[in-house]
Amino acid sequence: MSNKHLFLPSGFIRTPLQNGLGRYIPQLQRITLKFCKNHGGSRGVRDFIETDLMEFAKTNPGTVVYLKPRRHRYPCMVAEYLNGEREYLSCHEFSRAEIQKWLSYMCTRSGIPVMRFRKYQHTDYPSIQGVWNPFTHQAPEINVAQFPHEILSKPVDNGPTATDQLIEIFKKTQIKDPVKPEH
Repeated sequence: MSNKHLFLPSGFIRTPLQNGLGRYIPQLQRITLKFCKNHGGSRGVRDFIETDLMEFAKTNPGTVVYLKPRRHRYPCMVAEYLNGEREYLSCHEFSRAEIQKWLSYMCTRSGIPVMRFRKYQHTDYPSIQGVWNPFTHQAPEINVAQFPHEILSKPVDNGPTATDQLIEIFKKTQIKDPVKPEH
């Protein structure tokens, strides 16, 4: 027997079909709640069905909810995603709040299997020009200049400060006193 199942597969970060660039499409296609009508381990699932299922269905109109009663079996939840992946979760002895939490988690997932990331950024179309850096569009004189340099050490935009602008506005709005003729 191999221990391959003990390790997470590795891969690159990806989104299903560039989801979210236009309209967002929820990836959870259907959820099946399997439960027993009498078994004590299904109490949380039954409570969720009685109190919160209609609200869940109204807030997630793109997700089909199936209820499958089974006799003398432990409760479980099966989520099926648009990419064909299925996720199985045993709900034995779960409370109503835990069922809500797991349903919310499954609704926000993409269906892509959980994996360890090799890198945190990835592109399918790498640039042939190289990676951008802060000095990409700078003047080439900076490379050979000796610092401190008289011209290059000055600020690029040397406009009036906010204080200078306020003083100028104040001077323009000041009323000038007319000169009184002396008798």
